[in-house]
Amino acid sequence: MRMELLREILLPFLGTTAGAAAVFFIKGAMPRTFERLLTGFAAGVMVAASVWSLLIPSMEEAGHMGKLAFVPAVAGLWLGFLFLMALDRLVPHLHMNCDEAEGPGCALPRSIMMVLAVALHNLPEGMAVGVVLAGLMDGGTAVSSAGAFALSLGIAIQNFPEGAIISMPLHSGGMKRGRAFGWGLLSGLVEPLGAVFTLLAAPLILPVLPYFLSFAAGAMLYVVVEELIPEMSQGEHSHAGTTAFAVGFSLMVILDILLG
Repeated sequence: MRMELLREILLPFLGTTAGAAAVFFIKGAMPRTFERLLTGFAAGVMVAASVWSLLIPSMEEAGHMGKLAFVPAVAGLWLGFLFLMALDRLVPHLHMNCDEAEGPGCALPRSIMMVLAVALHNLPEGMAVGVVLAGLMDGGTAVSSAGAFALSLGIAIQNFPEGAIISMPLHSGGMKRGRAFGWGLLSGLVEPLGAVFTLLAAPLILPVLPYFLSFAAGAMLYVVVEELIPEMSQGEHSHAGTTAFAVGFSLMVILDILLG
């Protein structure tokens, strides 16, 4: 069980690290179409993971409530959504292809602001892994070992483009490859840390597990709607991001069925 937990915790971080390493192999700035493909793919995976790995298990876990089983799912989703909205306002950050930072004004370097933006993306993913693993450790929940692995693997796959999205623009902006890779790697550390802290809070989470499952889903969906979809749609009209969204969504559904 310990090795299984370690694998699920580290997989998303390894996905970010592998993506950040793309800076060593791809020369020049990242083409805009490629950015759209990566962002759309990540959004598709996150939406599918939110539904199949978090919201549906939340309602299954609350099955004893009968027709009111939707209550924990809806309430938790809104709490997660509002939690990320608050962080979005409290943490200074700068998104890809944007010149104006969000959050409170500060004098942080552009590179750190971009890392903080990706860290905000990664936090709900780490929490999602931690919540699912907390349910898995309990043994008496709707969470399965295969389902936990499918979630972790899906997040790792969508983290690959996120790692590339942070390291490659930094390098094209003049930063050395090694340093750009380091910043990309650093942006992914929030995921294993978030997962571990969530696991440590398992005694508090398990009595209200359905709410925490949907809370993680709401936080992830906020990131998709607030950041990823606008980023994949910026500029001239293109179907690249939309198509990549469908590919990412389909892949996560396939993983959930095959592994779950």
